[in-house]
Amino acid sequence: MHHVFSHHNPYPSCRSATYARHGMVAASQPQAAQVGRDILAAGGNAVDAAIATAAALTVVEPTGNGIGGDAFALVWMQDEDGSGQLHGLNASGVSPKALTREAVIKTGHEQMPLYGWTPVTVPGTPSAWAALSERFGRLPFDALLAPAIQLAREGFPVSPAISEQWQRAERRFRPTFTDPATQEWFSLFTPEGHAPQPGELFKSERHAATLESLAQSRCESFYRGELAEKIDAFSRATGGYLHASDLAAHQVEWVDPISVNYRGVEVWEIPPNGQGIVALMGLNIMNGFDDLHARDDITVLHRQCEAIKLAYADGHAFVTHAKHMTTRIEDLLSERYATGRRNEITETAMTPAPGAPHAGGTVYLATADGEGNMVSFIQSNYHNFGSGVVVPETGIALHNRGHGFSLEADHVNVVAPSKKTFHTIIPGFLTQNGRALGPFGVMGGFMQPQGHMQVVMNLLDFGLNPQAALDAPRWQWTGGRRISVEHGYPTHLLREMSRRGHEIDYAFDLTGFGRGQIILRDSATGILCGGTEPRTDSAIAVL
Repeated sequence: MHHVFSHHNPYPSCRSATYARHGMVAASQPQAAQVGRDILAAGGNAVDAAIATAAALTVVEPTGNGIGGDAFALVWMQDEDGSGQLHGLNASGVSPKALTREAVIKTGHEQMPLYGWTPVTVPGTPSAWAALSERFGRLPFDALLAPAIQLAREGFPVSPAISEQWQRAERRFRPTFTDPATQEWFSLFTPEGHAPQPGELFKSERHAATLESLAQSRCESFYRGELAEKIDAFSRATGGYLHASDLAAHQVEWVDPISVNYRGVEVWEIPPNGQGIVALMGLNIMNGFDDLHARDDITVLHRQCEAIKLAYADGHAFVTHAKHMTTRIEDLLSERYATGRRNEITETAMTPAPGAPHAGGTVYLATADGEGNMVSFIQSNYHNFGSGVVVPETGIALHNRGHGFSLEADHVNVVAPSKKTFHTIIPGFLTQNGRALGPFGVMGGFMQPQGHMQVVMNLLDFGLNPQAALDAPRWQWTGGRRISVEHGYPTHLLREMSRRGHEIDYAFDLTGFGRGQIILRDSATGILCGGTEPRTDSAIAVL
């Protein structure tokens, strides 16, 4: 589709889109992107490159992801005739069997805590790597983790954006992490007594040794081996809920991706428990407006904000793991429901409430090879470094994904044993007429569906190329009528938004607006066109 593969960039001060023929890796860290590119050069496919890049990111960007987090993927495997199939992988883990609502309340919590053992669910990231490699990979699994092992063992110079996030986390954690379960965080991440400065060499033999164990066992050691035993022992010694039996029961889920048709392009997401459905609901609402011609237009911006509010209200009210939902996914994505929600949008800002449908810290990377295979991959420790719980002598920082559970007894996402929570991380993918356009994603907690909707509209409604679509200023709904905006929006536009009832907040910290990557493929020529995030140390490596 011509305007998806546009050369248009209205932000000339920013980077131009990147083109390649034989392969491309877009990631939030240059060293990780280069690892993926080297795997392609060694004969690996897009899946191999994604796994290697993801493993490297656990080393060079520990502020957002790690071995102890969760992962999702959308994988396009190309056929010789140019068609193919999109596969969905949900590798998120469930809550421990010992984690009940009553147990959490008994410890004095009125809502799920952010730190400590309580929000720790079974990590799924290692299982994602192994499952992807087994089903679609070409190179030996240990070869994919070798670059990450080398980075951890020999060290790497910390990039500027990651150093800033690392230092900010240390300042927050020093007075917060006081219990035995979180003390190891300082030993692992501040070995010299402080978070690393930009350019400072950081190495972790513990991380390297754990990656070696994963490489040699194809990640079995994490769930049914030596690493599982260490996690279990530390949990029992420090009051955790997560045990070896929880890890041993973990299995990935191969799922059928869900989609909506937006302007003639299929936009794909992972089904719940992921929040990708929120992005699709928002796009479905916007799909009914035919006058979206200018990006910096008051009507467009107002409608975007109102649509995402409605989508999020429904997401929080109805979405959890699919098997626990009482509202059907197809009802939430139906044209009838979208029309009803669209009709609720007026000329003034609203405080959203759920509708009534019929009876529901992260890294993102994208890879493509010269054969047409493409991967949209995301993994996360959820909130920066995660729960603060670091398993001694392993380099494993456990995520705090369980923070997403509710403690309301009648809520669809109420915490319960062996349950997957409403999940923020979402990989995206675009297809048209049965052929791949390519992977896209914008990480960043609850910014992600909002980023997905804005990026897709930048591509499809406003004709921006992948780099320009990521460079464009973003907004974020933060609750009620509050809209946080990046600098770059015209002042007159924001004044009009205020007149319509929006509470506008200028944001100085750009980390809250997500970090994205895009790779699109021209089906006629096979040429790849990529964009990478300007708000962090991102890079594209090409073959």
